[in-house]
Order: sequence, then C-alpha cells, then structure tokens
Amino acid sequence: MKVGLFIPCYINAVYPEVGRASYELLRKVGCEVEYPLDQTCCGQPMANAGFEKDAKALAERMDALFAKYDYVVGPSASCVVFVREGYPRLLDNYKEHACVDARIWEICEFLHDVVKPARLDARFPHRVSLHNSCHGVRKMDLSSPSEMNVPLHSKLRDLLALVEGVEVAEPERRDECCGFGGMFSVEENAVSVAMGRAKVQRHIATGAEYITGADSSCLMHMQGIIDREKLPVKTLHIVEILNSKL
Repeated sequence: MKVGLFIPCYINAVYPEVGRASYELLRKVGCEVEYPLDQTCCGQPMANAGFEKDAKALAERMDALFAKYDYVVGPSASCVVFVREGYPRLLDNYKEHACVDARIWEICEFLHDVVKPARLDARFPHRVSLHNSCHGVRKMDLSSPSEMNVPLHSKLRDLLALVEGVEVAEPERRDECCGFGGMFSVEENAVSVAMGRAKVQRHIATGAEYITGADSSCLMHMQGIIDREKLPVKTLHIVEILNSKL
C-alpha cells in the first residue's frame, strides 16, 4: 500500500522525532511510505478561529499534494478529523472518495484497522498512563467514550499490547479533556491550565513514568505543566513507544 505521510505543522516544528518515528514505524510494518516535502498546515487553526475561508487554499494544496496516494496517514487525531470533516465544505468540485478526506487516517487507527500487525518488534520496559484525547475518542473511535453505554475498547491499548515490557494504566476519568482544545487554551488559558493540572495529577496517581497518547498537542500542553511545576512524569507520543527498539 502506498502511503503519503502527513506531518502536522506543530509536530514538524516542535516534535520532529514523532514524524521520524511515524515514518520508521510505517516502513517497519510493510508500507511504502513517502513524505511530500511541500506540505504545509492543513488549515485547522484558521478554521477553528472562525476564518474557514482562509483555510481553503491550504485544503486545495493538501488535496493536490496527496492525490497520488492510496492512504494519507498522520500522527494527530485533531488534524485528521479536521481534514475529514472540513474539506468536504472547503473544496470546490468536491468528489467523494477522490479527495484526501476519504483517504486520511490517524496513524494508530490506520495500524489497528488497516495494517493489523501481529507483532511490532518493539520493547519499552516502563509503566505508562494512557491519555485518551477528545478527538481520538469521540470523533474516530480510538477508544470507547465513558459517557456512552457501549463495551469498553481501546485501539491504543491493543497496539501497546504488541510492545514487549510495557505496562499500561489509565487515569481516573480516563477520557476527560486535558484542557488544551486548540484556541481554547489561548482564549481561556486559566481554565485550560486548571484542567491540565488536574489531568496530569490523575496520570501521576497511576504510578506511571510516562504519559502517552496519540495527540502531540495534548501531550505538549501537559508537558508544559509538568515542566513548570517540576512534576515526576514525562510525556511521550505513542508512535515513539510502538517504534522503540528491542
């Protein structure tokens, strides 16, 4: 399968190691991967701030850049959700199944639902606390929402079960928001920080050495609180664990 690797702008700028791990992991499970060098922002920040028209040119650029791939895969639930839900509105002459929104997958969703690896040849001998981000849970079913009366499941847990040595825990109120929320963290920063502080403390209460999840934006928000308050835990994107060496 031919995969175009979509790396969101904040990951490219702040967490390039997540992009590199994503590329290596997809290659490891047998995908033919290319990283289009001319990619830019998907347009989510502008659209979320109320300037959706300004995101149109970015949507058109991304749709053209990734046109030749069977799958478009990115390590960010929030960006993938925006492309899926926003591009049908933004693109002129929209054609279902021909546009990038019909072929884009969050990387954990892609591994779990499409690739379905039996093993990963990865080892991470640490206790981790699993962070369930809002977009991943409620927009792409990476895990079951706690407010719904549905059987409990977690695609992230399923993938971590393929990693040797890792011990997985989940915090109390496992899918409560960490407070980041994109523009919310700017416009309501005091509330955002209070939510993040409470979330980090619940992760710490699990006894974990690391907080892991599928959204670098959430992890970035919590790492800021951890650094400022010198708390005894670290954040690490799940692809870095899934790609860890034996």
